[in-house]
Amino acid sequence: MRVLILVENLPVPFDRRVWQEACALRDGGHEVTVICPQMRGYTQAEEVLEGIQIYRHWISGEAGSLGGFITEYASALWGEFGCAVKAWRRGGFDVIHLCNPPDLLFLVALPFKLLGGVKVIFDVHDLWPEMFEAKFGRRGLLYWAVRLAERCTLALADVVIATNRSVLGAVKQRGRLRDDQAYVVRTAPSRMNTAASPDETLRAGRKHLVGYVGVMGNADGVDYLVHAAEHIVKTRGRSDVQFLLMGSGPEHADLLALRDRLGLTDFISMPGRVSDEFLCRALRTIDLGVACDPINAYNDHCTMNKVLEYMAFGRPMVMFGTVEGRYSAGESAVYVMENSAEKLGDAILALLDDDARREKLGAAGHERLTRELNWERSVEQLLAAYQAA
Repeated sequence: MRVLILVENLPVPFDRRVWQEACALRDGGHEVTVICPQMRGYTQAEEVLEGIQIYRHWISGEAGSLGGFITEYASALWGEFGCAVKAWRRGGFDVIHLCNPPDLLFLVALPFKLLGGVKVIFDVHDLWPEMFEAKFGRRGLLYWAVRLAERCTLALADVVIATNRSVLGAVKQRGRLRDDQAYVVRTAPSRMNTAASPDETLRAGRKHLVGYVGVMGNADGVDYLVHAAEHIVKTRGRSDVQFLLMGSGPEHADLLALRDRLGLTDFISMPGRVSDEFLCRALRTIDLGVACDPINAYNDHCTMNKVLEYMAFGRPMVMFGTVEGRYSAGESAVYVMENSAEKLGDAILALLDDDARREKLGAAGHERLTRELNWERSVEQLLAAYQAA
């Protein structure tokens, strides 16, 4: 089949899930094209990478406000539709694969389904209504517009895939989907160099290194980790812990300012977006990883990539006890069951001071990822979803 994948919030190959899906479909004998935004250093408008055609479009920027979201999504839809028309003229496609958020991509798919008979697969990365409420803390007219967009996308889709059973259960109920229309395709790292050499210079001369990798937006809770570091250094009086926070996003500049305002510049390194090589060295070096996404209705449904990446490298974790976070990490993490920076900091210190427990948790996470949550199982489900479509 000829497959067109649309993703709005990250470019490929930076978006690991989408790129792994594209490569799996290519390996399964399909012809794959991806449309994504020009951002995060990926600005080439067209390229063929590993046998996959990529079109990238201009986008207004990563939004941090309601007005910013409207501008971002409007520019994205315009760019996606233009690229989709280009792909259609150059060879066409049989399936259009929509990766949310947002749930507005059905507007791009609609004419191709109605006029060209193209099948639609809806790849639910996040529950967009819950994400909207978590970002803005309220329900209003726009919230219900978001709910309507979700229902329209579900109605248009021939098959739905989701990152976990929690998300799948929600969309099955909302879209009144049959079992043969819905599949779980979990995200799991498959191409990371887990044998990379550690880089002890990242410790900045301190005994312990605590790591974070991921997006830095207003729903990701990185401010909790910065305040947890303040608690560790200033309240608990510990000068032997270095923090390495890797990633970028709309809150990165504000988090840098918060770090400096709290007098933690020497204790928290924030290099922004890092290369895969740097990331793998860092994950081999850290003593533990942190998932500080706060407990709420949105994060309870999310499988965080960072959790699975820590597990791939056999690193123990401290995390807020979101529902899907606890399911993914299993016995490999210490869970903080309320959104408290102080309790997060105390849990980090307790695990740093217990070498045997860190080793046990890290081994449990690696075992769980290898045996139960590996990407090969997800590929089977992905290909089954395409067969159903």
